[in-house]
Amino acid sequence: MTALPRPGELLTITVTASVQFVHPILFRVISASEGRTCDGWAWLEGYEIDATSGNAIDRRAIFVQLDGLGRIPRQGTANDRPTREPQMDQARTQMLLRRAAAK
Repeated sequence: MTALPRPGELLTITVTASVQFVHPILFRVISASEGRTCDGWAWLEGYEIDATSGNAIDRRAIFVQLDGLGRIPRQGTANDRPTREPQMDQARTQMLLRRAAAK
């Protein structure tokens, strides 16, 4: 089974995670909980991220299949502080959303 996402992790959420996400979204995790759910499913709290600007547009709680989450590797340099996430460029964000939608 896939591990719970960690706070600060950036995910692509698509229909493979839950049928409500026919249109993929980017999601920044605040917290995750498997407590009292079906096996392989979890509640995630976090922010939906605007694919163009990289800004948070809505705080949400979502119920998803862990195996369906798209994990986006953290980009950065050795000088980045662990609590700060570098801005994603628009072209990379669009590419990640297209890939997630194609799966």
